[in-house]
Amino acid sequence: MLSKMRKTNNKGFTLIELMIVIAIIGILAAIAIPNFIAYRNKAFCSQAESDANNIAAAISDYFSIPSHTDIANADLHSGGWREVTVSGSNSFTLTASDPNVAITITVTDGSERCPTDYMGSMTATTNPTGFWTEVSGASGYFTKTVSE
Repeated sequence: MLSKMRKTNNKGFTLIELMIVIAIIGILAAIAIPNFIAYRNKAFCSQAESDANNIAAAISDYFSIPSHTDIANADLHSGGWREVTVSGSNSFTLTASDPNVAITITVTDGSERCPTDYMGSMTATTNPTGFWTEVSGASGYFTKTVSE
């Protein structure tokens, strides 16, 4: 009779089990959140690199026409022969002492969120045709050289 009066309810979780689960979730979040932020910031670097590749493709397209021989006539900014738009707040410049030899495309990371360690890993010595140059703080220029 006493056992019927002392009905025990063994359903559910104990407090210690819930605390352990919350601690595990907290540890996983502490590891994952900085990685997600780093991936997002690297996307800004990739955006500038992609812009440089798109400009290089536009230049190649411009010079594929035999009558186009001078880069000065290929105004790629606005209203030019082929307008190129860059992502977000990025901007670009073109320099060439002799377009028959090499054209340098410089894309500025307007977001200033590209990590310095990422920029430092891609230097002119490791990749002379596409590299990062740090300017001030975390902001930088991605320089791509197009040559024959």
